[in-house]
Amino acid sequence: QVQLVESGGGLVQAGGSLRLSCATSGLTFSIYPMAWYRQGPGKQRELVASISSRASTNYADSVKGRFTISRDNAKTTVYLQMNNLKPEDTAVYFCKANRPATWALDYWGQGTQVTVSS
Repeated sequence: QVQLVESGGGLVQAGGSLRLSCATSGLTFSIYPMAWYRQGPGKQRELVASISSRASTNYADSVKGRFTISRDNAKTTVYLQMNNLKPEDTAVYFCKANRPATWALDYWGQGTQVTVSS
């Protein structure tokens, strides 16, 4: 059974930092591209950052220079370091394992709440 479990969310003041973790199990983590999404109040879910199986990264323009995605294949965990947080970063953050091939499935975590106060 595949599981993705996010942690590290919470309440932080603007300008602060948080580090989200997504611990996975039940999949061959090293071959899965991974991503973080977020969904703010009344908004659609949006891609925040992604990291390939070879650790190349991409970021949404809104978080470039502030957020860093990384992965630890030995721990089968993906991270999102978030610095200089802004109130507009308030959202539920979701981890996603992107299918590595057409025969595979995507997997989502349950989400972790990040609230940034002004």
